[in-house]
Amino acid sequence: MSESSAPVQPHSGFADGLDCDGDTLREECGVFGIFGHPDASAVVALGLHALQHRGQEAAGIVSFDGEIFHSERRPGLVGDSFSDRSTIERLRGRSAIGHVRYSTTGGTILRNVQPLFAELAGGGLAVAHNGNLTNALSIRRDLVRDGAITQSTSDTEVILHLAARSRSPRIIERFIDALRQIEGAYALVALTNKKLIGARDPMGIRPLVLGELDGRYILASETCALDIIGAKFVRDVENGEIVVISEEGVESIRFAEVQSVRPCIFEYIYFARPDSIVNGKSVYAVRKNIGTELAREAPAAADIVVPVPDSGVPAALGFAQKTGIPFEMGIIRNHYVGRTFIQPTQSVRELGVRMKHSANRAAIEGKSIVLVDDSLVRGTTSVKIVRMMREAGAKAVHFRIASPPITYPDFYGIDTPEREKLLAATHDLEGMRQYIGADSLAFLSIGGLYRAMGEESRHEACPQYTDHCFTGDYPTSLTDLAIAGPRRLAMLAEAD
Repeated sequence: MSESSAPVQPHSGFADGLDCDGDTLREECGVFGIFGHPDASAVVALGLHALQHRGQEAAGIVSFDGEIFHSERRPGLVGDSFSDRSTIERLRGRSAIGHVRYSTTGGTILRNVQPLFAELAGGGLAVAHNGNLTNALSIRRDLVRDGAITQSTSDTEVILHLAARSRSPRIIERFIDALRQIEGAYALVALTNKKLIGARDPMGIRPLVLGELDGRYILASETCALDIIGAKFVRDVENGEIVVISEEGVESIRFAEVQSVRPCIFEYIYFARPDSIVNGKSVYAVRKNIGTELAREAPAAADIVVPVPDSGVPAALGFAQKTGIPFEMGIIRNHYVGRTFIQPTQSVRELGVRMKHSANRAAIEGKSIVLVDDSLVRGTTSVKIVRMMREAGAKAVHFRIASPPITYPDFYGIDTPEREKLLAATHDLEGMRQYIGADSLAFLSIGGLYRAMGEESRHEACPQYTDHCFTGDYPTSLTDLAIAGPRRLAMLAEAD
């Protein structure tokens, strides 16, 4: 793509209501469980530390000691609640599951923090969920109409209710009955008094892996959580599969008809940690490949390549290696900024916009730069970054986005704005360039993204990945849209 010669018209600034905090693809959630380990809760806490990138608003652990289930659910980071010995000692037992959460609905309330627990006819059941159910509102409406009393606004509670109402005699059969009534994207870990259970949605949209540590089996959202505790990766849980772990070993049950797997492509672009292996592919390698494809499709005449940290780093490396342009850390990210930083006035807010990212003037002053970021959502953060580069002395700023334009919202657990707030859905390329104030702007094509994934092309009839944010091709029914409409559904959908 040739660079635009039109004059740069940067956005008017921060004082006009730019919501930089809302301009990101919020993390999904993370799940972790282990069966039969003498320090089960401590191991789960370590696993949740490794999955912290998937949710920073709340964390919880439920354990079972052979007689009683124990639960600790707290707002905040894992290290804030599960690092002290007394908390772990309260979570007694040889089996435990845990959850880190990001809620799309705004403030986290304790009743929504997972794992959720209920006493069923066959015993206790705790469930932790990553994803979003697209018929949860419909089911909840019917449950409440029939007299059910709900304690949370999380769609995970729907699963507990469905299992409780099942007439099957065994808890695992009740769990399967529940799964056969829900739609959408999910990776679940559940704990009973005898079993650790994992389940992955019929299309494998959300990731879930099986690991092993000293003969004890583990379920986790990503392989990086296995690495942190020295566990061995066994295999991915398959789409439409339930894995049941007990004293007898591992049992596999298929609860849904076999269909083509369509994992979420955003795991590779943004969500997963770069050191994870997702569905057999190195996230780091894919992100570098994305940068290489981006350099092929949209080169730029520049002095240095600068990533927008952290998720833009591997793509920027690929871009730099392909073009031969030097890679420089022109932006420094402050990793110690909490999400609860108080900004009581607009003037203080304007001072705070640089707290997460600051320019490395020594690297960029007097240079033409290529900025590489993973995605562009509302564009407000891009406005901030471009302005920061110019104020630090950059001669020209060429923005390159390591994914196609996001033109459709997500209903599977990713917090995206409604469509009218997505910049690429409301502006053409030149309009986006002018809005963010860059000298040129280019996105990776959908074909380039699939080539980076190792595919020759996107199969239009049966895509290999869930890519609806770029294409509008939603892989499942969106039943609740008929009830709530797209805006209300986006507000209600819990990224569990």
